[in-house]
Amino acid sequence: MRDEDESDGSTGSGMEAGASEAVAECVLCRMPTEYPESHKGSTLCPVCEWREAERAACSG
Repeated sequence: MRDEDESDGSTGSGMEAGASEAVAECVLCRMPTEYPESHKGSTLCPVCEWREAERAACSG
């Protein structure tokens, strides 16, 4: 039950930060990211960022 409260808190804090500006969507899965829409470049959600880092690390 406590995990649900923590996840709700993190979602709420993300919304509070994005209250002044809309949050950008991930270019791969279209989920909300940690970046504002004004962020330049391709924006990825934390999950897709992690997967891209894994791919880059294993490609060498």
